[in-house]
Amino acid sequence: MIASHPAHESARAPGGAATADHEDLVAGFMAGDEDCLAAAYSRWGALVNTVARRSLGDAREAEDVTQQVFIAAWRGRDGFCPSRGTLAGWLVGITRRKVADALSARTRRAALVDAAGSALAVRAETASPLDGVLDQVLVEHELSRLPEPQRQVLRLAFYDDLTQPQIAVVTGWPLGTVKSHARRGLLRLRRAFESGGEVGAVRCLRA
Repeated sequence: MIASHPAHESARAPGGAATADHEDLVAGFMAGDEDCLAAAYSRWGALVNTVARRSLGDAREAEDVTQQVFIAAWRGRDGFCPSRGTLAGWLVGITRRKVADALSARTRRAALVDAAGSALAVRAETASPLDGVLDQVLVEHELSRLPEPQRQVLRLAFYDDLTQPQIAVVTGWPLGTVKSHARRGLLRLRRAFESGGEVGAVRCLRA
């Protein structure tokens, strides 16, 4: 985590000395100078946070995305080309991708909740005190039938409320792999609920 409070300054530095300072910052950042990383965070952190917060509408998520952006920029700094644009613009581009990932994670979590909820709603009117426990068991039962990678990704997303980039960090898998497991696992889970696969589990538990 980058331990600094963002204090936004203009990416375009007026004056020769300021311009030279800006160029030194960019050059140092690209060369792997951690002091320049901290300086870049201080200069553009608030800009990144503002873009993220406006898109997500959540201060905590925006702060998480801000951290992710600078970590991703630092790790992928070889991909920045000054001749194609400013460092600030490049950071904003990364921010938009991270925001898209965060929104996709929200959608997947909501879809999982909806899938589980719709499959169990038919018993809501006649629910007994035991049904609340059974509902949790049913969800866990269907998750347990998924392949291990899909089960792990969905549990981290559903129970631990992690975003896909965070799951990638926790598991050590590439982000594309995490997205693939999440998509396939959610599809299989939805099909299981829609096909009434939970009925057998209910009868077994009540027998």
